[in-house]
Amino acid sequence: MRNKQTKFIDLAEKRVNNALKQIQLIGNLSNKRNYEYDESDYRKIFYAIDEEVKSMKRKFIDADSDSRAKFKLRK
Repeated sequence: MRNKQTKFIDLAEKRVNNALKQIQLIGNLSNKRNYEYDESDYRKIFYAIDEEVKSMKRKFIDADSDSRAKFKLRK
């Protein structure tokens, strides 16, 4: 069990740090001296990122839930 936790920690640290770096790079696109965009452009970026974060959160929450695989016709 400890091996799985160590693997999780190692991968989580690497992946989260990579994700944070990529988000910082996206933030660099806000420089109006180098790029041209309008409000609808950055709202699409925000929406795509927000939706993916929501999806990731659901995966963690559902992984801890036993209710997703249950079916009852009657109580």
